[in-house]
Formats: sequence, structure tokens, C-alpha cells
Amino acid sequence: FPVPCSAILSSYLLGEQLNLLGKLGCLLSLVGSTVMVIHAPEDEEVTTLEEMTSKLKEPGFLAYAAILLALCLLLIFCLAPRYGQSNILVYLTICSVIGAFSVSSVKGLGIAIKGFFAGQPVLQHPLTWILVITLVASITTQINYLNKSLDIFNTSLVFPIYYVLFTTIVITTSIILFKEWVTMTVVDIIGTVCGFLTIILGVFLLHAFKDLDVSLGNLPQVLQNEQPVPVTRDDKNILIEVDNSSIAPEDKPKVFVLYS
Repeated sequence: FPVPCSAILSSYLLGEQLNLLGKLGCLLSLVGSTVMVIHAPEDEEVTTLEEMTSKLKEPGFLAYAAILLALCLLLIFCLAPRYGQSNILVYLTICSVIGAFSVSSVKGLGIAIKGFFAGQPVLQHPLTWILVITLVASITTQINYLNKSLDIFNTSLVFPIYYVLFTTIVITTSIILFKEWVTMTVVDIIGTVCGFLTIILGVFLLHAFKDLDVSLGNLPQVLQNEQPVPVTRDDKNILIEVDNSSIAPEDKPKVFVLYS
């Protein structure tokens, strides 16, 4: 739902162009999001901070978190200063990768808040403060680079691409950390994958054809206006043409026609 909402609001409030293909992309993103929600996996029951700690200490998640952290540092210190101003994926990838830590922190803090109201000593647990620090640092980084991206690139492009990247990271994080897909049926897996691919197709329509002036009014004219296919000439023809062009007009033979 953030994809069509951001694109439509930026079109009406910021005056950014949204053509017919962009509207079709918004519709596909809406359909894909609905399909993903219908076939979404159920959360694994994690009710205490001790269970959350055991999940975070699993070797698979530790390796996954180390890879994400290394990728994020590489993007921030190496790629962002060089390509951040010209490539829309640099800043948005940083926001998406950091989103894996923010989502995990929010999940753990939700468990901590429930335990606090249940009378559990969650404030004495070190994981609570680790999650708070991680959440603040990740959200601050996300907001920083998201604002940088919005200052440079089109809003109707930033939010759809960010949504796809962020959703990909979140789904991967859920698979590794909470193992939510273990209990899913084949139908739910296929439905979730198809919904996600539909969202990607909608975002592609928003991004690839954003500069085309296509609407319902001029669609027949756009389809009828076929561009002529350029004629490709080989090097031999080009050389012959260059040689002929070097001949001066007065050196060429002249033909006289006599009329009686």
C-alpha cells in the first residue's frame, strides 16, 4: 500500500508526473500487496526476552547480521560518497539493509513492553537496552539517507523502490530469525512469491516509463506514431561516401542536354 499511496500523493501534492503506465504500476502494487497480506506467514510464538535472545544467538542469524552490517558499512563509507548523488539505489539500499535491524528491534521491544506490563523485570535484562540502542541508531540512519534520497530523486520513484528493497530484507530476516515460513503451505508460499513479483512489476512500470507522456487521451496517437527504423551502414559504405564527398563539384563531369 505505500507504493500507490506515495506515488499518487506525490503526483497531486508535489506536481510530479504520473502517466498511464505509472497508474497501472500503482494498481499492480496494490494487488500484489493484497495477495501478500492474504498469504502472509504466521508469526512464530516468541513471548519472552529469553526466547528472543536464543533466536538472536543462532549462528544463522549472526552470520546474516554480520553480512548485512558489512554491506551497510561498505555502502556508507565507500559507495555513497562516490555514487550516492547519481544512483538512486545506493541510499535506498542503505535504508533497506538497516531496516533489518530496526524490524528485529521492534519485535524484541514489543515483547519487552508486554513483559513490562505483566510485571516481568524487563528493565534489568540487557537485551532490552541493546534493542533500544539498535532501534534508535537504525531509525536515525534510515531517516538520514531517506531524506538525502528524497532531496535528489523523484518522490514517486524513491518510495516504490524503497518499499521493494525493504520488503525483501524484512522477508529474508523473518525467514532466518523467526522461521515463519516453516509452517506455510505450498499455496501460501506460491501466493506470497507471486504477490511480491507483482509488486516488483508495478514498481518497474513506475520507474522504467516515468518520462513517457502516455494517457488515455493520447494512447491511440502514441500507438500509431511509429519511429522509423534507423538504417545501419557498414564501414565500406561510409568510406565510399567519404571518398565521394571529397570530390569538388567543379571536378565532376557535366552533362548538357540540347533541345531542338
